[in-house]
Amino acid sequence: MDTSEHRHDGEAVATVDVDRTDLAYRAWLKEAVRKVQADANRSADTHLLRFPLPESWGIDLYLKDESTHPTGSLKHRLARSLFLYGLCNGWIRPGAPVIEASSGSTAVSEAYFAKLIGVPFIAVMPRTTSPEKCRLIEFHGGRCHFVDDSRLLYEESATLAAQTGGHYMDQFTYAERATDWRGNNNIAESIYQQLRLERYPEPAWIVATAGTGGTSATIARYVHYMQHDTRICVPDPENSCFFDGWTQHNPLATSDCGSRIEGIGRPRMEPSFVPGPSTG
Repeated sequence: MDTSEHRHDGEAVATVDVDRTDLAYRAWLKEAVRKVQADANRSADTHLLRFPLPESWGIDLYLKDESTHPTGSLKHRLARSLFLYGLCNGWIRPGAPVIEASSGSTAVSEAYFAKLIGVPFIAVMPRTTSPEKCRLIEFHGGRCHFVDDSRLLYEESATLAAQTGGHYMDQFTYAERATDWRGNNNIAESIYQQLRLERYPEPAWIVATAGTGGTSATIARYVHYMQHDTRICVPDPENSCFFDGWTQHNPLATSDCGSRIEGIGRPRMEPSFVPGPSTG
C-alpha cells in the first residue's frame, strides 16, 4: 500500500493507493470463509441415537453418530474448524497446498474442504495405509504422500509445507484450539441440545476416545463452562501413550509401537491432548 500527498485548495491531502494484491486476497478469503461456513449452515446436525438397554437398569445410553456428515467422516466437524482457524489466521493462502499428517478421517474431510475453497491438499501418511482410505482422500481431490517410517509423519509434513509454500494444518496441535468450546454448534453443545427433552437431560458420563484429544478437551471445557455435573471418560487402547502420560503427569510420554486401534490413541502425548479439563 502506497501513500502520497497532493495539494487541494492550498491544503495538503493524503491519498492511498490500495494494493490490488491485498484486495484480491481479502476477497478470496471472504469467499473461502463463506463457503466453509455455508457447508455447516446447509448441513443438519448429526444424530444422537438411543441404544436399547433393559428398562429395569434405569440407564439410558446414547451414541453420537458423526459419520452422517457430508464426507461420512467422524472428523468433518474438526476439519471445518481447522480450516476456519487456518483461514482466519492468514495461514491458508490462494493456490498454496494444505498439508496434513493423517491417513484417516481427518484427511478425508480436509481434502473435501480444500477442494471446496479451491486449494490443493496433500495427506502425509504411512505407506501401509489401506487403499480404501487413499481412494477416499483422492475422491475428494486430495493427494497422498507416503512415508516408510510413521514416526516421521510430523517432520515430513512440516518439510513438505516449507518446500511447497503451503500450510501444515497440524491437527494434533491445533484441534483443541480451533474449536470454540463455549458453543457455536460444537459437539458438546450439540449433545446437550439433543438431550434436553430426554428423561435424563444431563448425562452422568460422556465417553470420548482420544485421537488428537481435541474432542475430549472441548467436551470437558464445555461441561465446566455450563456448570454441568457430567464426568468425562477417555478410554485409551493398548499401545497408546495417553493413559501413561495422564497418570504419570508426563507430557513427554511415548509408545514404541502403534495403537491397537487405528486412528484412536497415539504414540506420543499430542499437544492437543489436554488432560486437565477432564480430571476431577
